[in-house]
Amino acid sequence: MAKKKKSKPDFSKPKPGMKAETSEIDNGLLTIDNYDSMGNPLSNGENPEPKGDLEYERDAAEAESFEDENNENLITLPETKSNDYVRPEDFEYEGLPTLVIAGRPNVGKSTLFNRFLHRRIAIVNDQPGVTRDPVEAVAMMKGKPVHLIDTGGYKLEREIGTMEAALDEQVVEKSLLEIEKADCILILLEAGTITGEDEEFILKMRPYWDKVVAAVNKTEGGKNEAEAWNYARFGFKNLFFISASHGDRIGELTDCLVSKMDFSKVKVLSNKRPIKIAILGKPNTGKSTLSNRLTHSEKSIVCDYAGTTRDVVEGEFEYRNHRFKVLDTAGIRRKAKVTEDVEYYSVNRAIKTLDQCDIVYLMIDAEEGLAEQDKKICSLAYEQGRGIIFILNKWDKMPQDSKTFKATKEWINIMFGQMEYAPILPLSALEGKGVKDLLDKTLEIYGQLTKKIGTSALNMALKDWLDRYPPPASRTAHFKIRYITQKEANPVRFMIFATRPEVVPETYIAYLKNRIREDLGFDQIPVQLEMKASRTKWEERNKE
Repeated sequence: MAKKKKSKPDFSKPKPGMKAETSEIDNGLLTIDNYDSMGNPLSNGENPEPKGDLEYERDAAEAESFEDENNENLITLPETKSNDYVRPEDFEYEGLPTLVIAGRPNVGKSTLFNRFLHRRIAIVNDQPGVTRDPVEAVAMMKGKPVHLIDTGGYKLEREIGTMEAALDEQVVEKSLLEIEKADCILILLEAGTITGEDEEFILKMRPYWDKVVAAVNKTEGGKNEAEAWNYARFGFKNLFFISASHGDRIGELTDCLVSKMDFSKVKVLSNKRPIKIAILGKPNTGKSTLSNRLTHSEKSIVCDYAGTTRDVVEGEFEYRNHRFKVLDTAGIRRKAKVTEDVEYYSVNRAIKTLDQCDIVYLMIDAEEGLAEQDKKICSLAYEQGRGIIFILNKWDKMPQDSKTFKATKEWINIMFGQMEYAPILPLSALEGKGVKDLLDKTLEIYGQLTKKIGTSALNMALKDWLDRYPPPASRTAHFKIRYITQKEANPVRFMIFATRPEVVPETYIAYLKNRIREDLGFDQIPVQLEMKASRTKWEERNKE
């Protein structure tokens, strides 16, 4: 592929995001330092070992190709520059066919969902009923984009009157709603004894029989195939014996599913990356309520029961001609309070959204105030260079006067001394009050995150800063600042070249950071500054 020619920086366009370095500091959150290539935590002996997930190999050709078997283009894609690569999953589509994976709990739906995506998205665990909210993503199947949905298990047995029973009812209700809207339904069954839940669920699928494909899971290497044939008595038109974890006959199943879907109306509306927002915070602070409010949907289950959300639930919306993707995450509790494997994975998925997002909405319950976990989440977001907005949710329950908000804001600034730049906004996610101000502020911050300053303009500003406050000098710590460049945008990183960077005082680095933030228009985001050795002056840098 031809290299892109050098051009003047375009201040209106964001520089393509690069994968941020993972923090090496253990801030007391759940294993934030060691992750595998699939974005899942590595076992460190102290945390539970992952169960049920395996290593998936990404099929790069399939992910980047939109061609059918006859090598004819299915979709005309907008041109993308080589250094501005956006994954096809992040494109904006119209007319995508919807494929829903459904069945009773613990038959392997989430494992199959991850298999189709070639990466871990949904949480997989031996415990039944792990998936609650429908988990959605764009999957590339035989080179064609499909709107793929993993649903919660269809559960009959419930302890009436308990909170779990109420949640199960909502899970089943949401699953059936997704099935009604689906273009193709993949019923996943388990090789073995046919249960009452299997029979009832299959009966409920009769009205959609023309859209149904059935697959019996856990038949790797021909295992349990004799029992699997018992499902033939239900009269499925398409019945496959597969292994979601081992990949057996997944290709045949994929061929059948693609053949049953209509791709004639699929269009790529935009290949621009959406602005990604991660909603983080303690359990029960209103994260799912805000996510539903922003996406004008009921994708996330909302309940007074803390810890309802487990998977990262994605949703999209538009505001002022900008496309947004919101990532609703599980509530993050102190490490000592996490005892179940499922919550362990949920929290790690939540923390990993910091690698994907541009801006973090840190949800704080206005009535309960700040917690130690809020500080640790902020620390991680700061290390990654993400924009942060403190959201005081449930503000409608607080005294509606300026003194209360001012006092709360001052307390947050005391608690987060190094983050005085981060905006603090009152909000009622339930009533929708303050949402417009929040989105306007989000666009403002995103504009700062993606701003690129030319090197000449930077060095003119640096000269002024050095004249205003010359570097401190002594016999043992003498140094000269040579020049400055912007290393990248989103996250915003600058590099200053000095003769002896190791002796530059932290106070002077802080001074330069503050000047960059205040004089160059980065006053609401974290700015990262790196010092590097150089004896070459700015004016002489291109001379031999």
